Amino acid sequence: MSAERIVQLEPSWLARLSSEFEQDYMLQLRAFLQAEKRAGKRIFPAGSEIFNAFAHTPLDRVKVVILGQDPYHGEGQAHGLCFSVRPGVAVPPSLQNIYKELNAELGLPVPGHGHLTAWADRGVLLLNSVLSVECARAASHQGRGWEIFTDRVIDVINREREGVVFMLWGSYAQRKGAIIDGQRHCVLKAPHPSPLSAHRGFFGCGHFRAANEYLQSRGENPVDWSLPQQP
Repeated sequence: MSAERIVQLEPSWLARLSSEFEQDYMLQLRAFLQAEKRAGKRIFPAGSEIFNAFAHTPLDRVKVVILGQDPYHGEGQAHGLCFSVRPGVAVPPSLQNIYKELNAELGLPVPGHGHLTAWADRGVLLLNSVLSVECARAASHQGRGWEIFTDRVIDVINREREGVVFMLWGSYAQRKGAIIDGQRHCVLKAPHPSPLSAHRGFFGCGHFRAANEYLQSRGENPVDWSLPQQP
């Protein structure tokens, strides 16, 4: 994570988060990432895409936050948005289940791709807790400092915005979202959409419909959850 990467952070986020890059935890994280790259390890997503979620969804446009855990570690998958993969990459199982729930709730057709940039551009912050990972090593960058940074992101939204919908899927996301003020925001909880847990309550959770009803109750436009058939 170089200085130019920090500058690439979208201006509304940079204004709130620039001081984080001077903190010890972030300096240690930067040193760790540099050492990993020097050792020849492949890191996903590409450096220019680590802060993609912020680039697509400025703070004042955040309507919904979906919390993920860490990036996909397979070849060509991660591009900085949780649950999303690049065009041409097979749709991961958890996202397949998200599509099934969307279809059941809203009748939306299931796209043949897993590229969720359209959601991000419409105000859905697709935020992983950890923003990098080593190729083929799931969760390899957990505990290195990213969690502190993304806690700060959630804190900024919690304090500076009002009426944001947080979708917390699985116990990990629910623990991370414990700081959210349920009086100021809408907090929706369900099991994770992975094949291991989706049948325990993710299917039938009604979150996409509930999010839009909440936004409309506040006089805001609902999220268009449809995706183009081709990214």
